[in-house]
Amino acid sequence: MPDYEHTCLIRGDGGQTLRAILDRICNKWTLLVVATLDQGTVRFTDLHQQIPGISQRMLTLTLRHLEHDGLVSRTVHAEVPPRVEYALTPTGKSLIPPALALAGWAIEHLPHIEASRAAHETRDRREPGRPRPTTSSAG
Repeated sequence: MPDYEHTCLIRGDGGQTLRAILDRICNKWTLLVVATLDQGTVRFTDLHQQIPGISQRMLTLTLRHLEHDGLVSRTVHAEVPPRVEYALTPTGKSLIPPALALAGWAIEHLPHIEASRAAHETRDRREPGRPRPTTSSAG
């Protein structure tokens, strides 16, 4: 087995398929929705209240994507007004351990990352013409 064969899982078809899935899973709101639904079945309004800063539109879009991908189930109860509940599917629940592992990695490496960022900011102030990395605020 070549030393870098495991990266083929990431690079595969140029990374397109995997990137599309990871873009969906790793966006600003998905992991917050999944983590909130890990507590059990939740109504839309309660879910909206439990995720600070998310708009109703973004919550709706995120839930639609998660339902489309098979990570969330949506149940509509025939009542007036209709009651809609969301829950993680087994596939959605299987996302919790890797998400926790990634969060653990971020927490473990946070001091090093913050120190590196501070060092680069100091250097960038001394070198004003140096291009700076861009950050995405999508979501």
